[in-house]
Amino acid sequence: MRLSDLQTGEKGVIVKVLGHGGFRKRIVEMGFIKGKTVEVILNAPLKDPIKYRILGYEVSLRRSEAEMIEVVNEKEAIKILGDEEFLDGLHEDIKLSEEQLKRIALGKRRTIKVALVGNPNCGKTSLFNIASGAHAKVGNYGGVTVDAHEGYFEFEGYRFKLVDLPGTYSLSAYTPEEKYVRQHLVEETPDIIVNVVDASNLERNLYLTTQLIDMNVRMVVALNIYDELEARGDKLDYLKLSKMLGVPMIPTICRQNKGINNLFHIIINLYEGADFMDRHGNIYPEVQKQLSDWHQKYVDESTHEKHIEDYTDSHKLQKKVFKHIHINHGSIIEHGIDAVKREISENESIRHKYSTRFLSIKLLESDPEFEEMVRELPNGNEILSKRNVAAAKIEKAYDEDAESAITDAKYHFISGLLKQTLQTGAKPSRKITEWIDSMVTHKIWGYPIFILFMYIMFSCTFILGEYPMEGIEWLVEQLGVLVGENMSEGVFKDMLIDGIIAGVGGVIVFLPNILILYFFISLMEESGYMARAAFIMDKLMNKMGLHGKSFIPLLMGFGCNVPAIMASRTIENRKNRLVTILVNPLMSCGARLPIYLVLIGAFFPSNRGLVLLSIYLIGIVLAIIMAKLFTKFLVKGDNTPFVMELPPYRMPTMKAILRHTWDKGSQYLKKMGSIILIASVIVWFLGAYPKGDFDTVQEQQEQSYISYIGKAIEPVMEPLGFDWKMGVGLLSGAGAKELVVSTLSVLYGAEDEGINLGERMGITPLVAYAYMIFCLLYFPCVAAIVAVKQEAGGWKWALFTIAYTTALAWLMSFLIYKIGGLFL
Repeated sequence: MRLSDLQTGEKGVIVKVLGHGGFRKRIVEMGFIKGKTVEVILNAPLKDPIKYRILGYEVSLRRSEAEMIEVVNEKEAIKILGDEEFLDGLHEDIKLSEEQLKRIALGKRRTIKVALVGNPNCGKTSLFNIASGAHAKVGNYGGVTVDAHEGYFEFEGYRFKLVDLPGTYSLSAYTPEEKYVRQHLVEETPDIIVNVVDASNLERNLYLTTQLIDMNVRMVVALNIYDELEARGDKLDYLKLSKMLGVPMIPTICRQNKGINNLFHIIINLYEGADFMDRHGNIYPEVQKQLSDWHQKYVDESTHEKHIEDYTDSHKLQKKVFKHIHINHGSIIEHGIDAVKREISENESIRHKYSTRFLSIKLLESDPEFEEMVRELPNGNEILSKRNVAAAKIEKAYDEDAESAITDAKYHFISGLLKQTLQTGAKPSRKITEWIDSMVTHKIWGYPIFILFMYIMFSCTFILGEYPMEGIEWLVEQLGVLVGENMSEGVFKDMLIDGIIAGVGGVIVFLPNILILYFFISLMEESGYMARAAFIMDKLMNKMGLHGKSFIPLLMGFGCNVPAIMASRTIENRKNRLVTILVNPLMSCGARLPIYLVLIGAFFPSNRGLVLLSIYLIGIVLAIIMAKLFTKFLVKGDNTPFVMELPPYRMPTMKAILRHTWDKGSQYLKKMGSIILIASVIVWFLGAYPKGDFDTVQEQQEQSYISYIGKAIEPVMEPLGFDWKMGVGLLSGAGAKELVVSTLSVLYGAEDEGINLGERMGITPLVAYAYMIFCLLYFPCVAAIVAVKQEAGGWKWALFTIAYTTALAWLMSFLIYKIGGLFL
């Protein structure tokens, strides 16, 4: 709970002080440090300010400031203790001594909130996965992480709450990632920020570091991918760089799990020590022993033994590295920053949340969000007036706008740092990357290579998946036989065999194929090829009204449309982003794959890979055509230039690929045990009732509830060659596309066990192909529709997506059925 939540007369023990920069220093120097007891003396009539007693004297804080101090009171402490097994039966009327309360507060303090911040492709999510054991997706291209992921783990007696924030190049307000990251840092106030930096690309990565320094946050820099820096013969004096930036830097190689323990030792050190330094940088004596204890706990994990030993002296580290510096932007810019900062500092109401220096810089950069916030302040007009004067002076001196001048100054600062700390080796970097790129991004060969990769992926989905698929199919059949022979006749037996086993079993057999598909997608993502696919497609995408970056969310749609739609956030331009969202459902997600496998296996056994590739290509071509129509007639706006990082190729680790593949497979299995199981039972019930005196299951179904539904929509389906059962299958697919197969498995029954479902349907190859195209294009699943609503900004676009995809599906299937019928 927060200090502001305590009532008059109530006591609490301080857990930690949140907030940033000068606010934290001032509060700590007033005595608000961990383990100290604070009592509420008086609430002002208007609830602000509040008078507290701490360390024997009284002090007033505004409610907004008190909200930034975490405490534990007696009631919460008893609740915490009540959760412990050894205190079962503890009564709520128990009284705790002040010493007991302090011990509980210190125990709660041992939860450290850490936010991971860094550029795309820096290995941030790899660090998150290794440290927390979580299974967040990692991809070697920008924009994979579009939401924050949380993970928890225990280390050295501390519990870490790790938050993996979206990859971002800066803290400006141009992209949703940038806004999300800086909002999280301000609103959630992590205890420590880990800035993950690609050590092989320091100049670009350290730009974000300088902005975090402007924010005056507690930070550790993880110099990740350090092996690539060393492999090309470079040498970095990272201890010197640490001292020059005032931020501890730890070399890490996340893929090999090197340097991670060192990193978290330093995090603990910083967390425990930063609250106990006076204004001169000296550590309070009561904390010195605790910091000295960490001397014994550092363990060298890498080849950099000498440097790591330097870090084990906690006091020296605090004095020489853990200090806040100001990035020097040059005298003219610095005068402007100071002028705006002085005016902002008149407002105590925002100083606990923002570094006034960071706010001043953002105002000089004409950041629209901060401008809007400042206008609401009592002296908002004066602040903006000072900003305008300072910005005009900067523009006159540098002959460019203030934002560009500040950016240039930061890069000059970084360049100066690296001249003093980085020695460039003679070994060429990116030689392998350039050689591969000469082929896969070639203006002629790039496209055939991409299509070849797709063909190999789809062919392997069939060829490699065939034998395990047959094995699972045999197990499902044997399970049905076992239940049939050992259960007495009745409704439950019918539901189990014809509903659950036929429905769920009809879908679960495709698990190997799903895993193979995701394996190949993961391989392309982690190797860096996915970014090249976007690169070679940019010209074509641009002609059709889209952005090269749009290709990545579209390609991700081959896996699942929901995260693919969310990944569209990485596209800065709203027009391109919205169009990408609208056409993403035309990408064939993995949930549709079982439908194709059933029908292609039955009707196109000799050309399975080509037929499957043709379906995916139809989706891509139609997405491009619809995008062109939408950009021309529906969504207006200007395009933005194609700017996208092409990261170096990296050898994907088998562990990461298998983990990502299994994550998707486990999601597939969860669907089996939830929505598909329930839907299979519902479909079985609707097909089995009302009961009557029928000779065959077929006659029963013809008079069942589900036949009434199917026959009601049959006039719409009949021009496409679909019978009422195929229509019902399409209806069920609105929930999840796998339900199409499970529904058809139930409706076409188990009368002819051992015969392929496709063959039991009794349709022609032409109808089967038209049906697959309908399944490719029509009504996205409910989860995808919700994602469209959230990302596009309202139900209007979600309903439009339902309407146009379904109409397009009907039209394409009609044309295939009618035109194909003329030649077959």
